[in-house]
Amino acid sequence: MLKTKAILAAATMLAGVSTAYSADLEVTHWWTSGGEAAAVKVFADAVNASGHNWVDGAIAGGGNARPIIISRIAGGDPMGATQLNTGRDAEDLIKAGLMTDLTEIAEKEGWADFIRPSKLLDSCRYEGRIYCVPVNIHSFQWMWLNRGVYEQNGLAVPTNWTEFVESSPKLAEAGVTPLAVGGEPWQLSGMSGVFQVALGGVDLYRQIQVDKSVEAAGGPEMKKVFEAIAQARTLVDNGYVGRAWNDATNMVITGKAGAQIMGDWAQGEFSVAGQVAGQDYDCLPGLGANPVLDTGGDAFFFPKTGDDETTAAQLEMASLLVSKQVQVDFNLKKGSLPIRGDINLDDANACMKKGIAILSDPENILPGSEQSFSSDTQGQMEDLWVEFFNTPEMTVAEAQGRFVEIIEFAD
Repeated sequence: MLKTKAILAAATMLAGVSTAYSADLEVTHWWTSGGEAAAVKVFADAVNASGHNWVDGAIAGGGNARPIIISRIAGGDPMGATQLNTGRDAEDLIKAGLMTDLTEIAEKEGWADFIRPSKLLDSCRYEGRIYCVPVNIHSFQWMWLNRGVYEQNGLAVPTNWTEFVESSPKLAEAGVTPLAVGGEPWQLSGMSGVFQVALGGVDLYRQIQVDKSVEAAGGPEMKKVFEAIAQARTLVDNGYVGRAWNDATNMVITGKAGAQIMGDWAQGEFSVAGQVAGQDYDCLPGLGANPVLDTGGDAFFFPKTGDDETTAAQLEMASLLVSKQVQVDFNLKKGSLPIRGDINLDDANACMKKGIAILSDPENILPGSEQSFSSDTQGQMEDLWVEFFNTPEMTVAEAQGRFVEIIEFAD
């Protein structure tokens, strides 16, 4: 009760007004796993405590949710607020004038002074105006390992990709799937980005993601990435096709698999299962080779509804999402890092603290693919990675040649 009162007080103070009305805010998002549901409840409780009504509009799976969300807004059926990735997902909707401008409240509250890295807020800008609020820092650059699986089979817990591959035959002999994978396009594409950093190197990642270098796309370092993906597909079980990411995470949690390459949102699942970082599971940023973070994440956008009271409620919600206590509570549940650099994270677990340390050096911060490429280019890459992973007959040379073509015309 005291916490609820504190959130309500924070809402009133941050918004600079006293809520004299109650607005129903339908909020669409794709946070439906156990850990995600626990995290999104923090936001819902804060909005409800502020005097408004969070109407949950969860849609399972980002790949399913994103086109539905965009179609509704473009078709004149806007929700009160919606999660999208921090990046270019809503670019066309902003150009069409369908999103609420948050610039005034962002400047009033000094978001630019505490949101870090600054590129997160920059991703919300269009022609100098701010149209979204980043709520976390997510990175795909992680590998999660079940310590008990290795220890029970007389193996050292791997500290990098090479050691993981070397230990895999013994795991397989013991009936344990070495690598838990979900075959959804975004999962396979995300895994390729991790290999870009870990095996190709940070320079390769920047050349591909920032410079869109055709030469780098066709070079020897990128070849290592394709070779690693080809190797990874020999370490999975036959049930990977179409598997949800959190089901793959559960394979690691329950000891059915040794490891998973997945973003830091996987921590929410370990937390719900009562597991402790450094004790029950370990984490390898950059596969233990290049500990960096690609700083994508989630942001909330507020479609225009034509109703002044709803717009006022949207601005209050935006203010709440970046408030200190809400940021702490949400990100501890989500497994992500907060967008504020001025809050206390003493309760962060060992893996989160690794992420915080990495984030402290600007040289360790890389853009996420959502920030680098249009939705169309991302889709082409996903299609390629899925086909390559599912088609052992496709050679590394053939797949890399197609990748070069995508980068040549990338936007």
